[in-house]
Amino acid sequence: MQKLDPRGRKVKILATVGPASRDPEMLRKLFRAGADAFRVNMSHGEHATHAETIKAIRDLEREFYRPVAILCDLQGPKLRVGTFKDGKAVIRHSGHFTLDRNPEPGDETRCELPHPELFGLLSKGQRLLINDGKIRLRVIEADDDRILCSAEVGGVISDRKGVNVPDAEIPIPAMTPKDRRDLAFAMEHGADWIGLSFVQRPEDLAEARKLMGGKGALCAKIEKPMAVRRLDEIIEMSDGIMVARGDLGVELEPQEVPPLQKKIVNATRLKGKPVIVATQMLESMIESPAPTRAEVSDVANAVYDGADAVMLSAETAAGDWPEEAVTIMHKIAVQVEQDEAYLERVRLLDTPPDPTTADALSHACMTIADTVNIAAITVFTGSGSTARRVARERPSVPMLVLTPSIRTARRMCLLWGAHAVATKDIGSFEEMIAKGKRMALRHGFGQAGSKLIALAGVPFGTPGSTNLLHVVTLMGDELEKHEG
Repeated sequence: MQKLDPRGRKVKILATVGPASRDPEMLRKLFRAGADAFRVNMSHGEHATHAETIKAIRDLEREFYRPVAILCDLQGPKLRVGTFKDGKAVIRHSGHFTLDRNPEPGDETRCELPHPELFGLLSKGQRLLINDGKIRLRVIEADDDRILCSAEVGGVISDRKGVNVPDAEIPIPAMTPKDRRDLAFAMEHGADWIGLSFVQRPEDLAEARKLMGGKGALCAKIEKPMAVRRLDEIIEMSDGIMVARGDLGVELEPQEVPPLQKKIVNATRLKGKPVIVATQMLESMIESPAPTRAEVSDVANAVYDGADAVMLSAETAAGDWPEEAVTIMHKIAVQVEQDEAYLERVRLLDTPPDPTTADALSHACMTIADTVNIAAITVFTGSGSTARRVARERPSVPMLVLTPSIRTARRMCLLWGAHAVATKDIGSFEEMIAKGKRMALRHGFGQAGSKLIALAGVPFGTPGSTNLLHVVTLMGDELEKHEG
């Protein structure tokens, strides 16, 4: 067992695994460089490959005695055009182009749109975006068999390019047969989080939740403008939120995405659930060993906004510099969190406590840590809800989360400020205080003379019973006494 010091930052790093990083030695490098959780993208690769990746990550947990979260990201439905006679065609700027139900290969005037649910749904003036928005069509007229469009932006269109429909709620479920198979695989292999794509409405989360059978946590990816209209309901139905800026950027104007990112982060934080900012954070590092200044600012802004986690996509999955990308992201986060204005910025969002004992005590933890020189807040929790309440307050000191559940400990790897340890359950107040002190010393949170806050619920093992806050002082010899 190797000892790994605490990260020294509160925001978490989620790194995507792919061809550039799935080798166990590279995964070890990414973990040591600062990755707290790994994303397995179910859009690419075979189940056998993903199973090897998951095993390698679990091996890291045992090697470093630290929980690591695995997020399996489902592909979701993809709308695509059909095929073309020559594999591609050119749509003229300002010309007309028709999408129809005829399966014959297309040309520069028409092609098949093999999605019957879109016919009769679209109306005049609505947009169709093809190939990540490189081609932009505006509907002139539409019926049950064809959609006549004007090309606002033309260009080369080729076989099976993706289609985005930003102006309509599309009546298709968020999960395809492939997603159901992938979800079953993820649950079987102990995934901690499931990323659900194509969420448009809160009902989209119901099927995934049912299939998960109470295991794992559900992260709704906000990538459709339609989802933003019902954002609060979607947050309520999920365990966490991902701001999928790449897809949002296709369906919205570029300048609309930054304020929307802040809105989603704030709305999720208010509910006390983890929020991940994703896509193109250090995009240039796919090919370059150093990021642009703009990318550094982008990551820094997400940290200043109080996001729970920042994510690397192709940078670690397929890039030339995966370890360097994680290292840079870690350095940016540490630098921002050392800024004397950081805490003030993070707390610009007012998160008033709900009228419950647990919320009042969580708020008190923040106040005590601001008033007294506290080394850490030790939180004893079974489900993780107490830790989420404390994190919602964005306290000035780290949170040592002690839980008897390895599943809960892993889920905490995407929660702001949490350093989770899976440990044996406790049976009494005295045992709780003694264990909290030993764990703080063992994991590098304090030394002789340091003060800790202990937060728990009595009777122990009763979910939702947080009712006890205690401030203790470390003597420094608790480990020796216990082992002696």
